[in-house]
Amino acid sequence: MAKSKTAWVCNECGADYSRWMGQCNECKAWNTISEFRVTKSKSNNDRLSGYAGETIAKIETLDSIELAEVPRISSGFNEFDRVLGGGIVPGSAVLIGGSPGAGKSTLLLQTMCQLAQSMNVLYVTGEESLQQVAMRADRLSLPKDKLKLLSETNVESICHLAGQMKPQILVIDSIQVMHMTDVQSAPGSVSQVRESAAFLTRYAKQNQVAVFMVGHVTKDGSLAGPKVLEHCIDCSILLDGSSDSRYRTLRSHKNRFGAVNELGVFAMTEKGMKEVKNPSAIFLSRADVPASGSLVMVIWEGTRPLMVEIQALADHSQLGNPRRVAVGLEQNRMALLLAVLHRHGGIQLGDQDVFVNVVGGVKVAETSADLALLLALVSSFRNHILPQDLVVFGEVGLSGEIRPVQNGIERLKEASKHGFKKAIVPKQNAPKQSIGEMSIIGVSQLSEALEAI
Repeated sequence: MAKSKTAWVCNECGADYSRWMGQCNECKAWNTISEFRVTKSKSNNDRLSGYAGETIAKIETLDSIELAEVPRISSGFNEFDRVLGGGIVPGSAVLIGGSPGAGKSTLLLQTMCQLAQSMNVLYVTGEESLQQVAMRADRLSLPKDKLKLLSETNVESICHLAGQMKPQILVIDSIQVMHMTDVQSAPGSVSQVRESAAFLTRYAKQNQVAVFMVGHVTKDGSLAGPKVLEHCIDCSILLDGSSDSRYRTLRSHKNRFGAVNELGVFAMTEKGMKEVKNPSAIFLSRADVPASGSLVMVIWEGTRPLMVEIQALADHSQLGNPRRVAVGLEQNRMALLLAVLHRHGGIQLGDQDVFVNVVGGVKVAETSADLALLLALVSSFRNHILPQDLVVFGEVGLSGEIRPVQNGIERLKEASKHGFKKAIVPKQNAPKQSIGEMSIIGVSQLSEALEAI
């Protein structure tokens, strides 16, 4: 009988413990430690003797390795290819996460039905029946004659059948329902998810098969399962979208074959997911009547500029402690900028409730939105309407200086393409040559930006 070892593993950081604990000592997370069973199938002597007849890997120097261009497979969606780094890489393991109803299965089914017309594709469904998948494909009017389907949850059986079929692309929907025979725990547990993902990743590397794994997300929006799951894969993608919006954003959080934080935008329609080739046009659908506190800024997402509208509202507070609410921006960053506005701009908002929102549900992580946020707040506080054709970007320092941001010329060209005539940018980002018919004002201090509006 093979002996089984019981360990306790943290879902967040992967730390091992000999017994259950309420809090992980490594990452300080609560209630994240779950049981993990490992079956010992071979002794050390058997494991060492197994290498006697096998080929030992050869050690090589770095300059002796031949470099070859890896051919990428186009998914048929330019936005999907952009997030993947230029297309699907053979032998890669890709994890696609998202909330229920975001469109993960729909996007993959559309992509695989089109790719199956020219290559061998296997779609494995563990949560839905084959009839349900066929009904969705029929509703979306997809070609159904070439795509191979399999309803199975055992990873060893899936890889055995895939070894006979030899597909170029394998889809696992989803990794949380898969299980392995040797692991003595329920599907969806830490041990099952980790071992199943590692087995599929090893299969992808050995057979040069692109494997797509669908993953669930927790209530806080992060991928469910152990944190080591994101380390063993090549690309981690999150499909995000609110239930009251028809638009979905596809964002890359980890990519060994391309840029991270790349953004792709899709629209959910009756015929499935449709890519949005000009996302800035969506986020710039402003109100017909101009209002104070509204301003357009240019942020940088991955490898392209994106124009979004930021709205700010400053209202007299009836509470002793005024509220500070930021949607789409970091709240601590907003509190820092309010202090800079008071110290170096001479505008006191200590008795005002401050609300800031990035239109369209976009989450801004970079600091180029600092100047646009402050000017929008001043516009709302003074009830001063800013021009509709004005665009602003720039980082604000603690001493009130306006710092340059990356790719300033590309941001201005994107604004000019959408018809903006005025721009307030850091002085170092101001171009030497004119861009279209834009009037560009370069500022180096916050006081200069306030004078410009």
